[in-house]
Amino acid sequence: MRAVRLGAVDYLNARPLVFGLELRHGFALQFDPPSRCAALLHEGSIDVGMIPSIEYLRGHEPYCAVPDVAIVSEGAVASVALFSRKPVDDIQSIAADTSSRSSNALLRVLCYETLGIDPVFVPMPPDPVKMLNRCDAALLIGDAALFFDYEAAGLLKVDLGEQWTTMTGLPFVWAFWAGRPGAITREQVTQLQGARDAGVRASDLVAAAYCGSERAALGQKYLKENIRYGLGPRELDGLRAYYELALRYELVEMTRAPVFYPTVGPS
Repeated sequence: MRAVRLGAVDYLNARPLVFGLELRHGFALQFDPPSRCAALLHEGSIDVGMIPSIEYLRGHEPYCAVPDVAIVSEGAVASVALFSRKPVDDIQSIAADTSSRSSNALLRVLCYETLGIDPVFVPMPPDPVKMLNRCDAALLIGDAALFFDYEAAGLLKVDLGEQWTTMTGLPFVWAFWAGRPGAITREQVTQLQGARDAGVRASDLVAAAYCGSERAALGQKYLKENIRYGLGPRELDGLRAYYELALRYELVEMTRAPVFYPTVGPS
């Protein structure tokens, strides 16, 4: 059988989800930015991808999701933030990280719902110096946001995860595994869930290997305190609320609840 082409996000927060998968012969693993993972899945170049949650609504056909596996925060996420050289009320332009899909849509929702601004969004690669030379503020995601020394740069940081939970009282689902129906077997669903469990248990080792000695402590703290990997009822409530707001502001054309791959055991 051909190996399942698995597209993972090339950030620290996704590494626990693929722990040990490179040793399994049933998966062919590659790493890309979130927006690229979504594009590869939409065009059929991968079978299952860790896609931004908003992209579940943008596929050409309905996808299935792996049950109870996602990248989630409740409260501050630390790695998705708006960095500004002006007070929020004065922001007129935002350079938006082109790696982002869910975060970009979330920031647009927050601008309308809580921040009270209506800025121009300018898509740009994640280079904070160039972004802030052109715009009043920059949306950064992933490692670029987590490791950015914004205080040394004299910037204000607005954590999008914290803003969401303050507004809704719910977690935010940033990304999850999704693919076409039948793309993976029940046993492979179990393997993805098992990789998550093993990666969470080994999160200190994962962070140290990924970050190197200088950043290991920050990475370990981040994986333990800011990121969660389950997709239970409260997370699904948060996802539903996000989808409804995205639809309200015409960021998507429709909304639907995730449909999940079947798992091993009684159906």
